[in-house]
Amino acid sequence: MRKRASSGDKTLAQASKGLPALREALALASGFARAEKAPNTRKAYRSDFALFEAWCARHRVTALPARPETLAAFIATEALRSKASTIQRRMAAIRHAHKLLGLPSPTDDERVKATARGIRRTIGAATAQKAPATRDRLLAMVAGKDRSIADLRDRSLLLLGFAGAFRRSELVALDVTDIVVTRQGMRVFIRRSKTSQDGAGVTIAIARGKRACPVKALNAWLAAAAVTKGPLFRRVNKAGRVLPDRLTAQSVALIVKARARRAGLAAEQFSAHSLRAGFLTSAAKSGASIFKMMDVSRHRSLQTLKGYIRDHELFANHAGSGLL
Repeated sequence: MRKRASSGDKTLAQASKGLPALREALALASGFARAEKAPNTRKAYRSDFALFEAWCARHRVTALPARPETLAAFIATEALRSKASTIQRRMAAIRHAHKLLGLPSPTDDERVKATARGIRRTIGAATAQKAPATRDRLLAMVAGKDRSIADLRDRSLLLLGFAGAFRRSELVALDVTDIVVTRQGMRVFIRRSKTSQDGAGVTIAIARGKRACPVKALNAWLAAAAVTKGPLFRRVNKAGRVLPDRLTAQSVALIVKARARRAGLAAEQFSAHSLRAGFLTSAAKSGASIFKMMDVSRHRSLQTLKGYIRDHELFANHAGSGLL
């Protein structure tokens, strides 16, 4: 005899109508968990964990879950060819993979932590910094006659990237509708960034310039490209045709290097981050308020921002000045 459904059972059945199956819901939850990290971070983590998996396969040990002694041996091997910062990122990727599956992470083990500390002490934790595209350098990079539509794009990309202390991922993610031109300059809406990934977004102000104006440069690019909606910065083919797809983050780095080379600078010393670093270094030199700098750069950590100011002030009022 079939049991009659209770009112509670009916309510549960009615509530479950229209909801995805449990397997689909779990897959959906997994997808949202992975979306916690920025796309570039996820890409780097996948690459790092794939490298760890390959290493584990060669040595016939388990990668997931990994034993602490396995990870310690892996990072010790990596120390022979990689920087300390790269090893730290590989460990973060391995930790992330374990945590997503609800597994204890080997990175929490003291043996792994001690090995990592020893690596930093032995090979050093300092990262090789690229040169900042300071005001004078930037002006040299955008100087000269723009002869092609790609030149107009590159000029506007550099000026906006500098004036807004943009990360390269933020620059290429901009759409035309994110820009509002005002009498004072521009308002730029950044939907997502490294420090704001929840979709709330943030609006920053871009001031007009006298010698090289980001507003005029951007208007010139958009008019020449006949772009009125969609991606702000787009690919341009060799024939000078503007394509519908947006630039990649790597393209920004290549454009910065190309413009540095054209200005007679050592291209290998510059990267996409040079624009952001250049703005902060130049603003510090001009005596800008650190809090006003944070309004533009969107730094969460005052300590991180202070690094740019310290670099500029290393020789200011030096205790050894005039001693010798």
